Amino acid sequence: MEQSPEMDRLLPLANVAKLMKKALPGNAKIAKDAKETVQECVSEFISFVTAEASDKCQREKRKTITGDDLLWALTTLGFEEYVEPLKVYLGKFRQTEHKAEHKT
Repeated sequence: MEQSPEMDRLLPLANVAKLMKKALPGNAKIAKDAKETVQECVSEFISFVTAEASDKCQREKRKTITGDDLLWALTTLGFEEYVEPLKVYLGKFRQTEHKAEHKT
């Protein structure tokens, strides 16, 4: 079965459902239309933020979007309340990556 271009831009439904389940009590059920709605919203949000970061990179004549570009885009788009927790996460991620690179 061939996927439509619409489906190519969406996060996999199974991944979205797994994240939704983590946020709910163990006995909670999630309707398929709820999963699909969140899938659509999350995918659109990621595209929105990524496009803003990409525009910044193009203006700066860079080809690679970094975590810092995404944090900048979130602030620019009015999602500054997400920036501090994501800075913490990005710092921890970078530490883990750095340790993995220097491990022999």
